[in-house]
Amino acid sequence: MSALTTAPRRAGSSSSGIRRGEAAAGWLFTAPVLVILGVFLLVPVLMALWVSFSDWTGRGSPFSSNVGFVGLDNYAAVTTGGGLAERDFGTALRNNAWYVLLVVPLQTALSLFLAVLVNRAILRGRGFFRTAFYFPSVTSSVAITVLWLFLFSSSGAINEVLSWLGVNGPNWFSDPSGVVHNLLAAVGVTSGPAFLTGNTTLGVSWWDWLAGPSVAMSAFILMAVFTTSGTFMLLFIAGLQNIGGDVQEAAMMDGANGWQRFWRVTLPQLKPVLFTVLTLGLIGTWQVFDQIYTGTQGGPGKTTLTPAYLSYSAAFLSQQWGQGAAIAFVLFVIIVALTILQRFVLRDRPVSRRRLRQYEVPTTGASAGVGNDRPRAQKGAQR
Repeated sequence: MSALTTAPRRAGSSSSGIRRGEAAAGWLFTAPVLVILGVFLLVPVLMALWVSFSDWTGRGSPFSSNVGFVGLDNYAAVTTGGGLAERDFGTALRNNAWYVLLVVPLQTALSLFLAVLVNRAILRGRGFFRTAFYFPSVTSSVAITVLWLFLFSSSGAINEVLSWLGVNGPNWFSDPSGVVHNLLAAVGVTSGPAFLTGNTTLGVSWWDWLAGPSVAMSAFILMAVFTTSGTFMLLFIAGLQNIGGDVQEAAMMDGANGWQRFWRVTLPQLKPVLFTVLTLGLIGTWQVFDQIYTGTQGGPGKTTLTPAYLSYSAAFLSQQWGQGAAIAFVLFVIIVALTILQRFVLRDRPVSRRRLRQYEVPTTGASAGVGNDRPRAQKGAQR
């Protein structure tokens, strides 16, 4: 009896020992990654967070005794200070907001279109087209920016093509005027109403917030769409290849045309990929830096200034390290908030009762007919 009672304890002890061994092996394998992330990610982030609350000038250690704690002064200087720092931060947010508002939808739509195009089995040379569309993504952004400066110069290829169409192209990277203001000026509106010009947010009038991207920033927007669509095209291709052909065949048997199959069958199944593309696009566009640094360094008239470049210039050029770190963390909060909002908008929703009623089967029909239609109704309701 005693042997029967002690056997389970031995088995449990051995199993517990194996689990402890597996746990130790797991920690041993993950330890290098944790150490690397801690040293090169967590520690710098914590140091930058401390700098954003200090008056460190970049000389010596930020933890030395002569560095003081200033609380939220650096954050207040760029958000409510009322001076040049606040106005620059507001201008940078406005420029970047228009950049995000135009780049993310355009690059997502273009990459999805290219993915659907090169995923078609009847297309010859699909490998060539995939490589050609992806090629700008593997090219250095500095090289692409230099090329863009030549293409969009006053005597560049873009203005030459526009001249063939009878259009006098602008001096792209030297024109600070807003695109929306230019369109309004074309119909005779050259100034805004008093409530737009008299009210400000972050030191920038509401009329200037609605100016749209500058002509110079428009060239950067086209460049971002051109260089990033290839990468997101690959993500959409992977998502398209995971969609079973039987679903498309079922939709065709239900009488759906090509657009209905794409809009009601293909696109809903691409929602996880779509969320990934939108999230990566949102993060990347809010962090645009190297194109601005290489191309215009914020000019002309600070209309290509972005928060990432402003953080760099405040810290490394103006030696305002606290304000530079504060701008970086405000940018971090903006990205996290927009990502959470995006996740909420693209969340899975239950099928509405109105949609369910469209697939309900009349109960007065023959049992055989009802039995044959039920799977199709359930499949439609799931869609």
